[in-house]
Amino acid sequence: MSARPQKALVFAAGLGTRMRPITLTVPKPLVRVGGRTMLDHMLDRLDEAGVEEAIVNVHWLADQIEDHLRDRTAPRIKISDERDELLDQGGGIVKVLDEFHGKPFFICNTDALWVGESEPQVARLARAWDGARMDVLLLLAETRTSIGVDWRGDFCRDAQGRLRRPGPGETAPFVYSGVGIIKSSLFADRPLEPFRLAPFFFAAAERGRLFGLTLEGRWLHVGEPEMIEQAEKIYASAATV
Repeated sequence: MSARPQKALVFAAGLGTRMRPITLTVPKPLVRVGGRTMLDHMLDRLDEAGVEEAIVNVHWLADQIEDHLRDRTAPRIKISDERDELLDQGGGIVKVLDEFHGKPFFICNTDALWVGESEPQVARLARAWDGARMDVLLLLAETRTSIGVDWRGDFCRDAQGRLRRPGPGETAPFVYSGVGIIKSSLFADRPLEPFRLAPFFFAAAERGRLFGLTLEGRWLHVGEPEMIEQAEKIYASAATV
């Protein structure tokens, strides 16, 4: 197996339009669920996986996120400032690519939470990483049992863990949880401009180098205001088990 990634890029620069009106005054990563901000939930998981440094990109209501993270020491925080131009996930990676020194790194959304795991899932993802076979490894959740999934899933998975896109009209059994590991080399020749990350997943799938690990636990996609109350109930229920 390959060495575990030691750095992460946490995507916290989005506008959070689906979470309005809450996000008119509070950036989406600082929305609280289960007593902590969604951003802190993700950083806590990176910390328990041994990640040393998390780069957090900021744009909308950036001052609030910077203030919130000012005293955080584990993982060590660096801010990638996108106030002047929102770069989307792909451009956000290119902006900080030198920070990874050619090594693979974690990519993390902040609106993805989960409960009920028997062991730390980000650490489990890191153990499964194999750079000899993989360009991208995604943490997946079951479409059927996940909360807040209003689409037909993202990927199908074979017995070896390789992923493919579903065919027309096909319901995919897995959704991307918002956490993965990706190779720096995929972005080496890209200019600094806004572009989406998903096409890199699909291209890796065509090469047979996109893999997925199934989440142990229940995934909560907290993307809209009405999901907050439901997520709170699930967290409260999990705490009593």
